[in-house]
Amino acid sequence: MRMRFAVATWCVLLSATVGADTLVLRDGRRVQGRLVGVRDNEIEFDGERGGFFGGHERVRVDRSDVVRIEIDEDRDRRDGADRDDRREGRPSGLRERSVSVDSWVAWSDSGIDVRAGQTIFFSATGRVRWGPSRQDGPEGEHNSPRNDSRPIPGRPAAALIGRVGDGSDVFFIGDDQGPMRMRASGRLYLGVNDDYLKDNTGSFRVTVSY
Repeated sequence: MRMRFAVATWCVLLSATVGADTLVLRDGRRVQGRLVGVRDNEIEFDGERGGFFGGHERVRVDRSDVVRIEIDEDRDRRDGADRDDRREGRPSGLRERSVSVDSWVAWSDSGIDVRAGQTIFFSATGRVRWGPSRQDGPEGEHNSPRNDSRPIPGRPAAALIGRVGDGSDVFFIGDDQGPMRMRASGRLYLGVNDDYLKDNTGSFRVTVSY
């Protein structure tokens, strides 16, 4: 109860925030701020207060109360501009979208439609917890044994993976920032290479250049 009251108050304080991530809650409210991370069953959010008081405040929201997280693409582009300039081999003029890939969701909709033969670039950060004492970044588990139940059995567990459309043609991304040519046309989805998602926490933050 106390947590929900804090979210309601914080939503009003942040109503004037510009250039922020947004939590869309099940009761219809939209809370603006900056995504810090997902820990256990809570989403941690940090943002600037609106009004005359200013300052920052951090809140934790039950994951079950959140419908989705909308990532501010313009802020990510500003924050990552210097890093992106150092990436060699990428053509200029690419569009970018930042996607939050939640480890407990089978496939996260990137909001991007791709075409067969199109070259896409990925850059991912963050860590996910996918089992007892198991925590890895986008590259996945080192020396990971084969598991035929995973979407890509022979590639590292918990690594970042992709899929185009509703088919079964899943491809490995990991921490590779090089060009990837799409083999099909359709909506791009992102996920983690794990066969059991219910005990997962944490998210990858993925910038897609296309």
